[in-house]
Amino acid sequence: MGLIMYGGNAKSDAMEAIAAAKKGNFEEADQKIADAKASLVEAHHSQTGLLTQEAQGNHMEVTLLTVHSQDHLMTAIAFTDLAEEIIALYRRIDEK
Repeated sequence: MGLIMYGGNAKSDAMEAIAAAKKGNFEEADQKIADAKASLVEAHHSQTGLLTQEAQGNHMEVTLLTVHSQDHLMTAIAFTDLAEEIIALYRRIDEK
């Protein structure tokens, strides 16, 4: 569940970061991106735990929940990366 929870937190924080940048609040946007990245680190820790168990021969059943959690993490990573780019564009617009 760590992948889903932390992935969801990261995506929410990234969305809030975009909203803050849209309003010109880049300090808040930067903090929200930092929060998103921290959640992604925690999600990766959860993922690494699962991979370590698998590598040690403790095979787990791949369920829809497992697939969903991995999809959730990958979407959150992509969304956070794109949020950083969108914020950079808002900064350029704000500087003019």
